[in-house]
Amino acid sequence: MTHPSAARGAAAIVLALAAATALSGCSDAAGENPAAPTSPATEAWSYSDGAGQTITLDQAPTRIASFADYAIGLLSYGITPVAIFGREDVAGDSRFADYDLSNVAIVGNTYGEIDLEALAGAEPDLIVTGIYPVDRDGTLNLDEPYYAFADKEQQDQLAKIAPIAAIKVGGAGSEVIDQLNSLATALGVEDQVIADAKAAYDAAADELSAAAQASDLELTMIYASADGIWLVKPLDEPSTELYTSLGLQFTNLNPGGDFYWDTYSWENAAQMMTGDVLLVFTEGYQEADLLQQPTFAAHPALVAGQVFTWSDAAFDFGSQATQFGYLTEILQQSAKVT
Repeated sequence: MTHPSAARGAAAIVLALAAATALSGCSDAAGENPAAPTSPATEAWSYSDGAGQTITLDQAPTRIASFADYAIGLLSYGITPVAIFGREDVAGDSRFADYDLSNVAIVGNTYGEIDLEALAGAEPDLIVTGIYPVDRDGTLNLDEPYYAFADKEQQDQLAKIAPIAAIKVGGAGSEVIDQLNSLATALGVEDQVIADAKAAYDAAADELSAAAQASDLELTMIYASADGIWLVKPLDEPSTELYTSLGLQFTNLNPGGDFYWDTYSWENAAQMMTGDVLLVFTEGYQEADLLQQPTFAAHPALVAGQVFTWSDAAFDFGSQATQFGYLTEILQQSAKVT
């Protein structure tokens, strides 16, 4: 995913699950990027990340390698990474469509597969990725690899190339945004750049809240595969928690129980997916695939054509403002069917 967030941020965990079982829109155009961050000072640099680790360097890092989800956020604030690794083909990731990556080393296009030699060749000062809590209390298991890494051995190899800063992707979506902003500020992005992005974010949030109130629709966010359906637990996934705080209603059949996802077989999935709109992660089954499932083809939202692809937006103000706009359009063009 964003798990199935790509289904990222809801996708980040789903992707990890999908890979483990072998079965989470860009903001500004390239010519409209905010001003690049100011040149960092030469004094010692220190940063405390979402995993509770403090990174100290002789000077502020200027060459950043990043997992794709966070690279998007950095790009939106004018920081171009020297290397990017993703869980899908970075060149084909629509979130990068408006950014020039011609001088960026793409060192991984599959979850957990990172070309260490190519990454080292980019000479990063800092590597940025995420870490997901293992429960609703926000517990972090530092004995497990950070998100995007295959295992601890790979993480240890990466740490020999450059220090690793992790963004904690759990709890309230606004808190994840705050972490990205904190990192951007530490890397030299000016406060006014972030403030301008926040103004556009607030305006888009107001429009989304108004659309949610007017529509009264229920959204079902799923990752689907041959093995069944993973249903996002909306208050466990930071992005859906954020959208819920703005008034959106998500299918939430079992608020307790398993953390992050509920899983359903195809035999009973249609009865459990109660929404008026289906949001389906891009890495899994799409509308045509769902129509091929005999037990699911008659789902009212599917029959009504209210099925929309979903890919997690980065946790920066610009990316989320774009995602707010997408959700607003979905609500405005959809109707109650359940």
